[in-house]
Amino acid sequence: MSFRCLASLLLCAATGTAAFAQPNVGGRSAVDNLRLQYANGIVAVAEDKIITVADVMREVGPLMNQLQADARDQKDFEERLATLQDSVIQDLIDRVLIIKEFRKDEKRHIPDSYIDNAVADDLAERFEGDRSKFLAYLRSQGKTIRDFRRDKEEEIIYSYMRSQQRKSQSVVSPVRIETYYNENKDRFYREDEVHLRIIQLARNDETSTDAALTEKANQVLARFKAGEKFEDLAKEFSATARAKGGDWGWIQRSNLKPEFSEPAFKLQKGEVSAPILLPDACYLVFAEDRRFAGIQPLDEVRDTIERMLVTQMTRTSQERWLERLRRNGYVKHY
Repeated sequence: MSFRCLASLLLCAATGTAAFAQPNVGGRSAVDNLRLQYANGIVAVAEDKIITVADVMREVGPLMNQLQADARDQKDFEERLATLQDSVIQDLIDRVLIIKEFRKDEKRHIPDSYIDNAVADDLAERFEGDRSKFLAYLRSQGKTIRDFRRDKEEEIIYSYMRSQQRKSQSVVSPVRIETYYNENKDRFYREDEVHLRIIQLARNDETSTDAALTEKANQVLARFKAGEKFEDLAKEFSATARAKGGDWGWIQRSNLKPEFSEPAFKLQKGEVSAPILLPDACYLVFAEDRRFAGIQPLDEVRDTIERMLVTQMTRTSQERWLERLRRNGYVKHY
């Protein structure tokens, strides 16, 4: 079995997650034996930083329950765990290289006040302001307050450097947005949509006959035609979504039952349906707005395209940046 698989099983044991049954060897589970063997194992070295199995365990531990829940079987669990572990190891290596990149510029430094605030926030949030708990935690980790402050400083540096990379890719030219739109118009096709408001007149008891419900719906309809707002009428009469004025938002034809979709999609903007009588209630459907099937205009999707392109550019830029740091840094995997 490869070290990667061994370390993966160790991660499972260290987090107390019994994802799948493990074989016993000499009265101990296989993962218990692995824990004894690899608890101080070195996974990689990045610059002057040693990355251990324990470092990886701290990152993977909080994700184990979800990983277990998503896995179909033992094999799938091990594959997902191996993939996650590889990703965590690479992230830990990149973190070291990014911090090194920051420190290369002697003019850059993190003010002590920033570190003080980060330590104070951690003390308040993680340890409920109890300094004795905080010191006990440090002892359990074999760390000093100075080590803890250094960790906080590195967290700030890492966040700063990643944010600077994101900022550098925050502007997309109008020409690029238009080009993307013209080359991907099929991605912006939409079905018929209607922004609905609905008044539901529920059957409260046996006296709520079809005739009585229909009469009540016609009375509400008459008030609408006399000039009252459908939204206000919904707040007064509707059994559902009353606080929102019967607002159901934008809905596609395929998301509605036929008894609603047929009358709703015959409406023009500002029109209301005739009473729709169903076994549970009588309904009035109002078209707040309409959008018809077809390719959405560029102006409607411009912001969406811009966000997509910024995300793509940021991902590409960060990967190139990280590749450069990896090429220029010292990294050794075990």
